[in-house]
Amino acid sequence: MLSPAQREQITAILDEVDDMTIATVRADGYPQATTVSFVNDGPTIYFGTGAAAQKAKNILANDKISITVNRPYKNWDQICGVSVGGRAHLVTAPEEFRKVGELMFKKFPQIAKYSEPMGAGDLKLFRVDAEVISVLDYSKGFGHTDLLTVN
Repeated sequence: MLSPAQREQITAILDEVDDMTIATVRADGYPQATTVSFVNDGPTIYFGTGAAAQKAKNILANDKISITVNRPYKNWDQICGVSVGGRAHLVTAPEEFRKVGELMFKKFPQIAKYSEPMGAGDLKLFRVDAEVISVLDYSKGFGHTDLLTVN
């Protein structure tokens, strides 16, 4: 279980960043890493993708994912980010879908330009349910990482 301080630190990092790298498992067993924009509600991460995208197909076949989110930095003493291992779940509940949509429109107002030509079935929203989180913070020393298990 994350402590309040750990939740706050992870949320602060996520709140400051727009993009993450997500690694999914392809049908041939190879990992596929892709950069996607995301939103978060506290430490819970959400992202959307086209229904026909390879990452969506990968997740629907195998929900195990890894992600990295890193703050921008100018020197190594400022490196700070999170790595997450967990599972991606398709958002299907109407209330959660609406909430994620609101978060996305707030963070990325330009999304309206891209979402209008898409039909409801053309978009998939996913929630990341973290199982392990590594918090990387070089201000505490070169390569300093705290490994946290999420229950």
